[in-house]
Amino acid sequence: MQTQIFEQALGLQAPWYIQNIEFSLERKQLDIYIDFKKGSSFLYEEKGPFKAFDTVKKSWRHLNFFEHECYLHARVPIVKPQDGQKRRIKTPWEGVNSGFTLLFEALIMELCTHMPVQTTADMINVDDEKIWRVLHKYVEQAREDVDLSKTTRIGLDETSKAKGHKYVTCFVDMDAKKTVYVAEGKDNKTVIDFVEDLKEHHGQAKNITDISSDMSPAFIKGVKENLPNAEITFDRFHLMQFITKAVDKVRKNEVKENPLLKNTKYLWLKNHVNLTCSEIQKLTELKKQKYKLKTVRAMQMKEAFQDIYLASTKEEFELGFKHWLSWAKRSRLEPMKQAAKSIQKHWDGIIKWFDTRLSNGFLEGMNTKIQAAKRKAYGYRSFRSYSTIIYMLTAKLDFTKINPCLK
Repeated sequence: MQTQIFEQALGLQAPWYIQNIEFSLERKQLDIYIDFKKGSSFLYEEKGPFKAFDTVKKSWRHLNFFEHECYLHARVPIVKPQDGQKRRIKTPWEGVNSGFTLLFEALIMELCTHMPVQTTADMINVDDEKIWRVLHKYVEQAREDVDLSKTTRIGLDETSKAKGHKYVTCFVDMDAKKTVYVAEGKDNKTVIDFVEDLKEHHGQAKNITDISSDMSPAFIKGVKENLPNAEITFDRFHLMQFITKAVDKVRKNEVKENPLLKNTKYLWLKNHVNLTCSEIQKLTELKKQKYKLKTVRAMQMKEAFQDIYLASTKEEFELGFKHWLSWAKRSRLEPMKQAAKSIQKHWDGIIKWFDTRLSNGFLEGMNTKIQAAKRKAYGYRSFRSYSTIIYMLTAKLDFTKINPCLK
């Protein structure tokens, strides 16, 4: 009766059956011994059936039985397919890692989606290197089935991997809203690597019609040289960051001669809706005309820049930018003048936004999730590990073909 319950719980089917069960309270361990009926035949890579001519003993870590670790042990048949070579068949319960069951690997994948790998390792009492092997295999196998033949619009953005200006660049399908490729670095070679990966997943460089990115010269160069039909839309989110940095430069220059601006950095960096009551009160005081602060003028230019994106027609949109550029150039605020020159230089890609409405805003949301995972893990030791986590969190990969327990 006991063995029948465990056979049903494990989903065992003929010719497999449970031969014995051992439970050690002292070791806090449950061991389940599985065997197969004599004379049984087995498939190998969907070929056969073949008779077993030998066996090998194997063990797998399974889901805990309450607080007790559980292990499955079995005599696994060795067969000789048509090539005459000895082959061990794969049992129906084993996962991609030779030491874990499918259900145990499903648990690992679920836990690592929500917590650092080291925390997962400590929780389930498994070496973290073994967990990384599982994660890498699942991600790499799942990516083999990714089809990019219909991908046409891509957003790209860099995110830091570690201190010391180490970056990775994420390429995101703007329509499917998922990461399709992660490249090491943030130079123009990342686009070359993306194109190679695109080909491996049934996509073509000529199919890419739109790119959303910041004004990085490296990204612009990479796109122009490797994606012949792609037009760049300069991301609104990054443009606002660009203007905000110019405002902060004005503040830094002015604070040297005006003590009113000390400890006010975030009053100018935050959006108005995110300010506290006390911050709003402080900002209202600083905006009074009697102070004639240069930073206030720069802030007004930032707000006007943001309002341009509310235009209802393309003509109004372009006219708004022309007026803003004229204002910035005449402002006598050097950081704002430099910002205006850069915007004018990238005019076509900025105006393109009105047609494409492409924005990397949701990429920033993904980046926040990635950075939070990185902080929890205190950084990742290698590009491979970091990219694996990024794919797990943002690529919407289908792991069910690898492990049906993940449905």
